[in-house]
Amino acid sequence: MIPVHQASGTSMPVRHYFRALHAIKRRHGCAPRSERLAGRCVGLHTAVAECGLDNGFNLLETALAPVRSDQGGLHELARRAHAELADALQALQADQACILSASQHPDCARDAQWYAQVCVPRAIYRELRDYRGWHHAEGIDAKAQNGANTSVPVARAVDALNVNIAFAAVGLALFANSPLESGRITGLKETRTLLWPRALAAARFPGDRKLCTRPARPFRDLADFFGWMFGPGTVSRGLPVHPSTDYKGVQTLLLDGNPCLMTVLWAGRWRGRSLDGQTALDLEIGAHHFEYSQIGQFLDARLRYRFQTLPSLPDLRAAWRAPGGLEALFTACGAHMYIEGRIPGAGFADACLLEEAGAGVARSMLMAPMAVQAGLLANLDQAVALMHDWGWQRLGALRQAALMSGLEDGQVRALCADVLAVARAGLDPADRSWLAYADFVLHTQHNAADRLLETWRAASGDRSRKLAAVVARHAALDPVQYGA
Repeated sequence: MIPVHQASGTSMPVRHYFRALHAIKRRHGCAPRSERLAGRCVGLHTAVAECGLDNGFNLLETALAPVRSDQGGLHELARRAHAELADALQALQADQACILSASQHPDCARDAQWYAQVCVPRAIYRELRDYRGWHHAEGIDAKAQNGANTSVPVARAVDALNVNIAFAAVGLALFANSPLESGRITGLKETRTLLWPRALAAARFPGDRKLCTRPARPFRDLADFFGWMFGPGTVSRGLPVHPSTDYKGVQTLLLDGNPCLMTVLWAGRWRGRSLDGQTALDLEIGAHHFEYSQIGQFLDARLRYRFQTLPSLPDLRAAWRAPGGLEALFTACGAHMYIEGRIPGAGFADACLLEEAGAGVARSMLMAPMAVQAGLLANLDQAVALMHDWGWQRLGALRQAALMSGLEDGQVRALCADVLAVARAGLDPADRSWLAYADFVLHTQHNAADRLLETWRAASGDRSRKLAAVVARHAALDPVQYGA
């Protein structure tokens, strides 16, 4: 979520947000746990959500706890999501701020001064920036996504990942929301997606760039996927001394010689040093390092996993060598696997959408990416067949077409229609209403990027006046205003 000044629309780091949100949660009967970093609050944790920050104090995020189908499914998830949005909007009033319905701020700096002012001081950013050579400031203009997360059976996890990567053009066309950057029209529907190629353009290790580049073919199985992600040609991230799932905050050691993770897993022990060179240790390598390293790729979707019981390192190696071995190992260890969708831009119902489409479509906007992904993965055989019908290479070309032209491209429109039909068939009839926003965009051939761009062009005056017009038309509405 992109917090902006409620009158000017300028990007702003939150200052009083977490204190106000804490009070709101307490009034709801929650007992939130605060997370602090360098003396500042950077998150609140409740039983149903983690409310925090992404890379900057000018980029909020909320991660909801999983909801099972027998707990109410998409309807219960929607209830919780809209409740969290309402709380966030109320808390932002303490900063005279609101949330902009955009996946990248339309007019924000990405320079060193702004970066130093707003970047959250997490340990991982020092490694990425100072050791791996990433241009981390590329993402400091509040780039935001609406990440759908859907659990999948271990045996179908790679199929599910392939489908999400294959149909990225659909997520771009339906949910694009960033046609502006630094106060200029970019000519793209979703400029946000340039983040990783830009950030990794000068990376010290070429393998880092590989991990944000669409593979030439679908993955065959888990061994194939993890070989691509952790094998020769890649360089392992720093690894924690002790088991941890704090992917961004834990202190790690950089590995001598810059090996790939597969080499380290096969060695069983490796020398590591702190970024400042003050600490050097021999790391005892375990399967927890394999689990910890899962976020190190930046495709349009991620395969996420958590073992209920960690396997031994010899068992992990043996399974990797055997056909279907990792699938069997993950199942035996009770692994929970899910797909993290990364392509849909962050979008919220705003005055412009409510006026154009009505309350029913507005109500579905926040949940539409989740509904599309959940429907596809519930109808996975048909989704895989559709992927093969269109062809991997053709689908990759349509990703670029969607980025440039959105629904103006006839082939992209046809693909969206096919994918929505498969997703609709995968959803229970009661859940299909959450596709209303996607259906509206397809029918009108008019996405959030188009609406934002029209507002920008119609506003008279300089960039500051245009930005004020944008926030007036595209600030996220309180869910009560559209009946959620």
